[in-house]
Amino acid sequence: MARTLAFGAIFAALALVWEGYKVLGKTSDGLIPFTDVRLPVRPDDTSMPHIFDVFAALFRPVSRARDADLLVWLLIKNAAITWHRAAIGFLMGSLAGFGLGALFARSRLLERGLMPFVVASQTIPLIAIAPMIVIWGGSGAWPPWLVSAFGLDDAGFSVAIISAYLTFFPVTINSLRGLRSPDPAAVELMRSFAASETQVLTKLRMPASIPYVFTALKISATASVIGAIIGELPAGLGDGLGRSLLTFSYYYVSGPEKLYGAILISALLGITFVALVSLAERIVVRRGRRPVEDVVGVAEDAMAELREDV
Repeated sequence: MARTLAFGAIFAALALVWEGYKVLGKTSDGLIPFTDVRLPVRPDDTSMPHIFDVFAALFRPVSRARDADLLVWLLIKNAAITWHRAAIGFLMGSLAGFGLGALFARSRLLERGLMPFVVASQTIPLIAIAPMIVIWGGSGAWPPWLVSAFGLDDAGFSVAIISAYLTFFPVTINSLRGLRSPDPAAVELMRSFAASETQVLTKLRMPASIPYVFTALKISATASVIGAIIGELPAGLGDGLGRSLLTFSYYYVSGPEKLYGAILISALLGITFVALVSLAERIVVRRGRRPVEDVVGVAEDAMAELREDV
């Protein structure tokens, strides 16, 4: 409740700043008061529509057609489609990222050999690689059984791949840090009890990595939404928030409120995704019997289980 109130208060404050900027700009002819310097953004209704105009546009038909949907309903339907693609990409990217992190934690040789390529992959502009992935999908590169298993078509699965591309890197880095976070003494203690590498991983390293992984998942949640929206642009899809943003940008001059409304719904989608990850974090941490902050404590609990197994 407190977070909701804080969010509402911050949003109201930003809205007041927005409207105050418009009033200031109009009273000073677009200049910073008492100077000849122009304001960085023009305060006219095209560049900065009123907040209440944006919300009013959400509840008006998106077009003049008799059966046209309300803008908010159209955006919600497109947000659900984008969320589906982003969620699939988030799942694939997170699994790939954690798998790489576990692999690197096990072998420093693999880390030294592959980490430069992992880092280099994030330096390639997404706008350059997205069309390539879409073309691969259009040529039948994705296995049909895999595409249908996720309830997508080839173009939608390409969008999910683009989303996964942005998702895996934070999970890889934080998983590696988390899996290597236990005290070396705790690791040696487990090995002294003849614990296998699998037992060390599942009973010590993985519990200790939970805070690191969930931090990365929150970052990846927003990245997956961004990746899905950007991926929808070159995919030629007729739905999704990416298509809505592209369409409304074409007609920005005649209806800037629609583009701002689409941006608002996109932001809310990202916030919702992060909130779901935070909820999952609370459930996992609350149900965990081991204090994830105390790595030595985790090792002691693991030792007790190993003694019982022996």
